[in-house]
Amino acid sequence: MRVLLVEDHPPLAEAVCDALRRAGFAVDHAATAADARDMAALADYTLVLLDLGLPDGDGALLLPVLRDDGRVPVIVLTARDQLADRLAGLDGGADDYVVKPVEMPELVARCRAILRRPGDRSDKILRIGPLALDTVARSVNVDGEPLILGRRETGVLEQLMRAAGRVVSRQMLEEAIYGFDDEVGPNALEAAVSRLRRALDAAGSPLPIVTVRGVGYMLPREAAG
Repeated sequence: MRVLLVEDHPPLAEAVCDALRRAGFAVDHAATAADARDMAALADYTLVLLDLGLPDGDGALLLPVLRDDGRVPVIVLTARDQLADRLAGLDGGADDYVVKPVEMPELVARCRAILRRPGDRSDKILRIGPLALDTVARSVNVDGEPLILGRRETGVLEQLMRAAGRVVSRQMLEEAIYGFDDEVGPNALEAAVSRLRRALDAAGSPLPIVTVRGVGYMLPREAAG
C-alpha cells in the first residue's frame, strides 16, 4: 500500500514517514500543495495524510483533488484544534481529523482503522490456497502459520495476489512498492522477488512465482497439486 504524506514540517514529516514505513507502507512525501497535486497525478495512493497549513495554500482546498473519485481516504493531520476547524475538515471530506502533536503508534493505528472500514476499493484479506495476506495489518500466513516478510516483499506479494493468473508488469510492481524518494537499483525488484520466492518455498507454499521474461511476474490462481 502506498501512502501520500502532505506535510511541510521536516522533523514531523521524517517521523511520520519512518513510522509508516516500519508499519509496512510505501510512503511519498510532499511539502507543498503543488507537489501533492503533482504526486497525486502520477501515483495511485491507498491513503493520504494531509496537513492544512501549507506554505502555498490551505490544505483543505486539496481534499477534492486528493480524494480523486471519492474512494481514497484522507486523514487530516494538523495543529488546528478548534471545533470549527474539525467540523470543517470532516464536512469537507476528510475521513479522520488528527490534531498535532500525535504519537506515532496512534497515527499508524488510525491509518489501519481507516483502511479497515468497508467501502474502500481494496479487499482486506487476499487468499489463494494456503496463502493469506492481510492487506491492512500487512501480515502473511501459510496454512495458518505466520510468514515474516519485508515491506517490499509483502508489497510484491499483494500485487501478484490481486492479479492472480495475470502477468503484473515490472513497472506496476515498482510503482506499488517504491516511493519517489526511494533509491532503486537496476536489480532491486528482482532481488525482492527472489527473497519472496525463498520465503514462500521455506514456508511450504505451493504457489510458484512465474517469471515472464521481459514483461513481469505472475502468481497462479490456484495452488499446485
